[in-house]
Parts: sequence; C-alpha cells; structure tokens
Amino acid sequence: MKLQELDIIITAPPAPGWGGRYWILVKVTTNTGITGWGECYASSVGPDAMTHVIKDVFERHMMGENPENIELMFRRAYSSGFTQRPDLTVMGAWSGLEIACWDILGKDRDRPVHALIGGRLNDKIRAYTYLYPQPNHPLPDFWASADMAAEVAVAMVEKGYTAVKFDPAGPYTIRAGHMPSLHDIETSVAFCKTIREAVGPAADLLFGTHGQFSTGGAIRMGHAIEQFSPLWYEEPIPPDAVGEMAKVAAAVKTPVATGERLTTKAEFATILRAGAANIVQPALGRSGGIWETKKIATLAEVYNAQVAPHLYAGPIEWAANVQLAATLPNILMCETIETPFHDALIKSSIQIENGYVNVPTTPGLGIDVDEALARAHPLIDDGLHLQMQEDPIGYHGRNLFAGGAPVKDQ
Repeated sequence: MKLQELDIIITAPPAPGWGGRYWILVKVTTNTGITGWGECYASSVGPDAMTHVIKDVFERHMMGENPENIELMFRRAYSSGFTQRPDLTVMGAWSGLEIACWDILGKDRDRPVHALIGGRLNDKIRAYTYLYPQPNHPLPDFWASADMAAEVAVAMVEKGYTAVKFDPAGPYTIRAGHMPSLHDIETSVAFCKTIREAVGPAADLLFGTHGQFSTGGAIRMGHAIEQFSPLWYEEPIPPDAVGEMAKVAAAVKTPVATGERLTTKAEFATILRAGAANIVQPALGRSGGIWETKKIATLAEVYNAQVAPHLYAGPIEWAANVQLAATLPNILMCETIETPFHDALIKSSIQIENGYVNVPTTPGLGIDVDEALARAHPLIDDGLHLQMQEDPIGYHGRNLFAGGAPVKDQ
C-alpha cells in the first residue's frame, strides 16, 4: 500500500463561524483505494500559500511511501531544507497529512486509530466548551457581560459539561505583552465571580488568555482571579518566552496551561523542563500529528503534567484529538465545539453525552466525512484563520475580545 493522491479542501464554516474563518482539510488516497482524512491547523500564512506547502510536503516526503512509515516521513519533513527544528508552517502541513495516514491505517486494518497507538484506556473523554453567545445575546455586548456569560455557563452545565472556558481579559495584539488595564482586571474578576456563583462546584472555570500580557501583567491578573480557583490560566504570556512563563507559573496559584501555538516535542519539552506549565494543550493539526503528540503526552507524563488537546478548528482535528485521548493515562479533557456544521460535516459520527465524548470504535478516525458539504462552503475572503489586532489596547474602558474569529452574519 502506497500513498498516491492528495486533495485539499478549504472549508469556510457558515454562521456563526466558530472554529475559525476556514478549515484546511486534506484527503489522501492510496493506490489500493483507501481514503484518509486529516486537518491542518496552521494559520501563519494564507490558505492559498498553505495549500502549496501541503502539496510540497506530500509530494516531496510522502507520495509513494507506505503510510505505515510515519517516523520516516516525519523525519524527512522535520529535517527538510536543513532545518531539524520546529517549523510551524511545515509541521502544520505535515500534521494534517499524518492524521490522514492514521485514518488510512485504521481503515486498512479495520481498527480504530487508538487501537494502533497503544489501545483504549479511556472509553469516554471529559469535554469542555467555550462560552459562545446564544442567539438571544446581543453582540458585541455579550463579550463584556458577566451575566450573559453566566447564562451560557448554566446552560452548558445543564447539558452535562463540567468545565467551561471564557476569556474576558481583552484581545491579543501583534505587540509585545502588555499590562492589563484596571478595566480588564475588573471585568475578568466579575466574570469569574458571576460564573462561579451561577454554577457553583458543578463546573471548573477555565480562564483563557492568548499570550497578551507582560510577565508582570500576567502575574497581576493571575493574582486577581485566583480567589475563584480556576482550573487553569491559559497562555498568560507570548509562547516564545518560556523562562518568563515559568516565572508566571511560579508566582500564581492557578495552574498554567499552554500549547495551542507550539509544535513538536522539542517545543513542549522546553515548556515542561522549565516548569512553565503543568497542563499542555497541543492542537494535533499543528503539533506534529497523532504520533508526535503521543510522544508529547509521554513527556508530559514524566513531568506529572496533564494533556488537554486544544480545538479551534473543524471536527477532523477533533476526531484525531479524541483518538489520541483514548490512549492517554494523563488526559485531563478535550475541547469541543458544538455547532450544526461541525456535526453535519462528520455526519454525527462522534457524540457528546452528559459532558463526555464517546470514543468511536469504528475504523480509522471513526468519522464519516461529508465531502460534498465541505466543498459547498468555499472560502470567499482573504483573512487568516485567526487575526491579531494591530492597535494597542486602551486604558479608558474595557477592551472587548470577540471570541476568536469575528462572528459571521446569520
């Protein structure tokens, strides 16, 4: 069996657009007619440029190869062009293609992917959700309203979720880490207090940021919210300052989590070795794929750290996250995004019940992709998957963060 054909589909999820502006889906077919699906979570270049990178990685390092030879193909991609160091764009391309290889191998052997990478340790995976606005919530008011966020939190707890994430501390920008405004600290405290009072001990609070603070600013914010006992404090400073993140982790009581923007075991090992985080959040469409992230999870286990796969993408990356999570002794939880489009794109192949993801037992990733639906929603703008604000934050009022990609018109 050899890898033979590649097709790349850029899918733009319809309103409300949660999961990013677009999803980069890869369809890989073997000479024996088996098709595997993967998803590349890479947003540093536009989708047209990324398409060319994915094609180059496939044609240069993978085409004609047996899909079993994951390690060999990884070493080719990782070393290409005299690098042998984490390359976000190349590893993003590789990650989606690698996921497709595992989908192929599972289908060829009539086994789920988790059975091929250590076997199933967990039958179901604890899920968490971001607090997205409901249809009755006005925008942009929702993003600064602790009361509206608490309403969503209660609704999610009623659905069975035991952990909810929110990030009221202002936007990420292209600038260096900043000191949070008093308005943003006040808003963050109000969110934590109101949501905690609304859900009580029924759900953990996951306090999200996106690397926007200076070291001192992150410590200041961390001290302000720790009275509400969040389960984690996500990426409090930019991911390129590992030593400074370790200072934050040592100075605050809330566990630090990070990893959405990291790739390969090399970057995660640096975080773990420095004591900069004890919860790692790899996004499998960027971190190196399933096998590389299995290694990352093993490194985390050595440091007594837990794994919480990140998801701000489509359901194919989610399926890969779930297959990996099924094998991990140190899994904490998996992020989920419940929209009708996420569900329809994989034809309801994966189900969430009472706040837990049921691990599929069908072959490969355990999903049935609706290819026609994916092709029916092409990207029509030129924005990146996520975009950072150029203007600095202000200090005369609250700085709103609109939950990732701008909400699309209904």
